[in-house]
Amino acid sequence: MKCPFCGYSESKVIDSRPADEGSSIRRRRECLSCQKRFTTYETVESLPMVVIKKDGSRQSFDRRKVLGGMIRACEKRPVPVAALEKISEEIEQDLQNSMEREVSTALIGEKVMERLKTVDEVAYVRFASVYRQFKDIDTFMKELNKLLADK
Repeated sequence: MKCPFCGYSESKVIDSRPADEGSSIRRRRECLSCQKRFTTYETVESLPMVVIKKDGSRQSFDRRKVLGGMIRACEKRPVPVAALEKISEEIEQDLQNSMEREVSTALIGEKVMERLKTVDEVAYVRFASVYRQFKDIDTFMKELNKLLADK
């Protein structure tokens, strides 16, 4: 780490402690040349994820959009928001772990439905009806029958 005062490239760590609720590490350093102290922060590098939408356009991944869709699907259902926040975090982590920098909305939607099915079946059907764009009652019934067959 280069000293911000003299530019010397060697320093020693005086103190290390967690910062930002454990998401980074704060380090106090001392320059080995001028002996001045400075602070650095170390964080995990996260590469930006791009979502490819159905129309081919691209935008940055936003976990809040995933959470918002699940909250709408769970409206007036006995599903705690904390559970939905946990699911959205898990989905984001799955996508980050895949190391793919571009993901389709189809993949995200399938991951949401997979998890909603275990939390609340009504919310799952609501989400699926919007996500899969059910055109008529027959499509809706097919999804319900598939859900019943899985039981």
